[in-house]
Amino acid sequence: MPRILARALCAVLFASLLSAAEPSLRIEGVAGRDGVVKPPLVLTLTDLAAMPRTKIQARTHDNQEHTFEGVLLSEVFKRAGMPAGENLRGPLLTRYLVMSAHDGYRVLFSLPELDPAFGDGRALIADRVDGAPLAAQQGPLRLVVPAEKREARWIRMLEKIEVLSAPEPMR
Repeated sequence: MPRILARALCAVLFASLLSAAEPSLRIEGVAGRDGVVKPPLVLTLTDLAAMPRTKIQARTHDNQEHTFEGVLLSEVFKRAGMPAGENLRGPLLTRYLVMSAHDGYRVLFSLPELDPAFGDGRALIADRVDGAPLAAQQGPLRLVVPAEKREARWIRMLEKIEVLSAPEPMR
């Protein structure tokens, strides 16, 4: 009996280590219209796979058309409780996003430029390209913004999105 209990405990510990090691996307600094910052949201690949999926055609730096699949950034923000569309106004328009990659690369977007209600800045958190998972040097997550002429902000190995506010002007 002790051997069975020990094996069961080892199996539970091993499973918890595996789930803890699953790559994830962390979203920090989301605040509602009231300005109160919500706790960080951590989405694993499993969580993202369960969200509404979208496919986007986009041309990459090799001038080839590819099909990227994943979750729209607007869906991730909806899940995090981020105001969007008509609710994105006033002081919320001074918010910006700093996206960080595993290798330390970082890019910046203003919040409104990625809100579909403001323009064509549709952004996808992709985990697949042309029907296959992203290659290790590209993923497991990559931001794809088809409206951009250059891929400089199509951040590979995406790990974290921070929502920050521009400082108040000095008067």
